[in-house]
This record gives sequence, structure tokens and C-alpha cells, in this order.
Amino acid sequence: MPAGRRCALPVLILLALGFAAPLIAVLAFSFAQPRTFEAFATFSLANYAEIFDPANTVWTSFAWSLGFAAATVAILTVVAYPIGIGLVRVFGRWSPLISILFVFPLFISENVRLYGWVLFFLKNGVLDGALRLVGGHGPDLLFSPGMTLFGMVYTYLPFMLFPTVLGLSLQPADLVIAARDLGASRFQAWRDIELPLAMPGLLIGMLLTFVLATGAVAESKIVGGQSVIVITHDIETAFTYAQNWPLGSALSVLLTVVIGGVTLVALSKLDLDRILGRK
Repeated sequence: MPAGRRCALPVLILLALGFAAPLIAVLAFSFAQPRTFEAFATFSLANYAEIFDPANTVWTSFAWSLGFAAATVAILTVVAYPIGIGLVRVFGRWSPLISILFVFPLFISENVRLYGWVLFFLKNGVLDGALRLVGGHGPDLLFSPGMTLFGMVYTYLPFMLFPTVLGLSLQPADLVIAARDLGASRFQAWRDIELPLAMPGLLIGMLLTFVLATGAVAESKIVGGQSVIVITHDIETAFTYAQNWPLGSALSVLLTVVIGGVTLVALSKLDLDRILGRK
């Protein structure tokens, strides 16, 4: 065996055991008889038939998950882009390193941070208690779809910001200066030079955020109070309380196909050679 293949063998084994094998198991379970634990002994389309039944409300959960993910990406794009521009202009080539500071909250459990927001917005909590001192009272925001979206925006900000800053930091400042010297307005320079050059970083951040937000469940449970049911909650319920692993596997396969399709479309729009500096 060539030396290159021998060196790659440990990585291939790791990918096979840690990535391919679980996906194959989930796919096999999705074709098993409902409420059984025999993944490779039977073959049935009953789980997919149940999902595609017009009376099934699971598509509402799919819609909520995809809608929340799309809204999260849209909001974070508007939020992260100006922050990224500020970091790049203030810190220059050190901006990617400074943006790592936004990653520090990830060292604390997501659930702990979300429960912190619950204590902040809770009646007689931090916000309500502070406003009562001046004769007011806190708004009733908890356990609503809006709070679910807020929790997702808060949680996934670092995943959007870091690729955005990285993309902005790779822009040659001389191009903008040259464009202004040649008579381009500030808006024209941004539209024709700055935004296209920043787009690879933005697209990577949007893709990463969308994939993670589609699979989010803690935000809906903790700050959203399950005011809406997302698809990941249906999958968790199928695997735990319902003990219907085949149905949960079928839902997981469909979610994987949706996310995989979005990922492939997004990657087809990226010029990785230009991002890596090969052109």
C-alpha cells in the first residue's frame, strides 16, 4: 500500500466509524417497521408514509425550524456585517484574533446561558425587578416564538461573526482607495468591491448558522417554552418518549436531506480556490 494511503488510513477509519456508520444506522432504522428495534431485519416504507400523510402536523415543525433558521441567518447577517467592518477597521489584521473573544461564551454550556436569559426576563427577575424600583415593570417576553428567535440569534452570533470578520479582513484596502480615486462613490465602492469580496465569508457564516439553527432545540424549550414545536423536538420525542426509533430516524433522514441540499447549493456558489488564495 502506498505511503499516502497508509497515512490516510486512520482518518478514513475515524470517518467511517464516527460519521458514515451512524448515518447508515439511521438510514437503516428509517426503513424498519414502526416501533421496532430491528434495523436490518425488515424493510418498510410505513415511517415515510406516516410523515407524508396530509393529516400529519410534522411539516408544521419543519416549517418552524426552517423559518427560524432563515430568520436567524437574516438577522445575524445584518448584525454581524457592521460589527465585522468595525473590527476590521479598528484592529486591522488582528481583527480575526479579536473576534475570537466572541467565542468565549461557547465555553459555557448553552443551556446555562439560556437559563440566564430566563432569569433576566422572568417576572420578578433581573429586568422586572430593576424596573419595579423605578415604578415600572418588565415586558412579558418569555415563552414566545419571539424569544425562541432571540435565543437562536444570541447563541449563533459567534458562528456568523467569525467567518464574516475573516472574509472582511482579506479585502485589499488599496482596491477601495483606487476606486474612490477613479471617481466611484462610497456606495459604488461598497457595492462593486467591498461586498463581493466579503461575500465568501458571509456565505460561509450564513451556511454554518443555517445548519446549526435548523437543528436547534434548546432555544425552543428553554426561552421559548415550547410555544412552537420545531422538528428537532419531534425527532427527540420519537427517540425517547415515543420509543419509535424508525419514525425518528425517518425524520432525521429528511432533515439531513434538506440541510444537505442547502449546503450543496451554497457550496456551489463559493469559489474555494479564490478564498484559499489559489487564484
